[in-house]
Amino acid sequence: MAVKKRKIVVFTGAGISAESGISTFRDNGGLWDKYDVREVATPEAWVKNPELVLRFYNERRKNVLEAAPNEGHKALVLLEKKFDVQIITQNIDDLHERAGSKNIVHLHGEIFKSRSTKNPQLIYPIKGWELNPGDKCELGSQLRPHIVWFGEMVPEMENAQEIAAKADVFVIIGTSLNVYPAANLLHFTPPRCPMFLIDPNDVNSQAGSNIIHIRNTASKGVPILVEQLLSGKI
Repeated sequence: MAVKKRKIVVFTGAGISAESGISTFRDNGGLWDKYDVREVATPEAWVKNPELVLRFYNERRKNVLEAAPNEGHKALVLLEKKFDVQIITQNIDDLHERAGSKNIVHLHGEIFKSRSTKNPQLIYPIKGWELNPGDKCELGSQLRPHIVWFGEMVPEMENAQEIAAKADVFVIIGTSLNVYPAANLLHFTPPRCPMFLIDPNDVNSQAGSNIIHIRNTASKGVPILVEQLLSGKI
């Protein structure tokens, strides 16, 4: 009879991708310093100026294509040799996939996908970095980025909560825990579930006192934690 693998749930935020050169929204010098989020990442922005929104995400897509997975992304892949690993990410890039991780839930959408403005169930891959005015779905309506904009529901949230509820170990990487409803995920973990946070910065004080905070960047902190998990020290 096969032994059931421990389930490790990993929750990642912008910090892990920032080390690969992907611009974040919230940090100093980030995208919020260059763009008004209300003009590029809301349903109202899409109605007002879809060309600007498409151009903004084209720039983001090009940035992602120029980036590569870092040691944090790569270390998580090693966990799959011994554990049942599920990644829940707030990031819209594909760096976890390119590193080789298999089970990934994107809470806020995926930059390399578009969807119909007429039927949200019609989702298409984007080849290259451009999605332009006039690119239409099979129903003849303009395609929009497959992104969860500010003010929109998070369709994968319930799925993510169910995954968190089954965690034997919960690992948080590169997030301030200030973005809701995603930041609530850790509250769905089982009682006494070991929780680790890898981030060099202070985080939301509401996160809880039972989290072991590894004050390091993802590229340095994740390989250390992964080695401890694989060696059975945790």
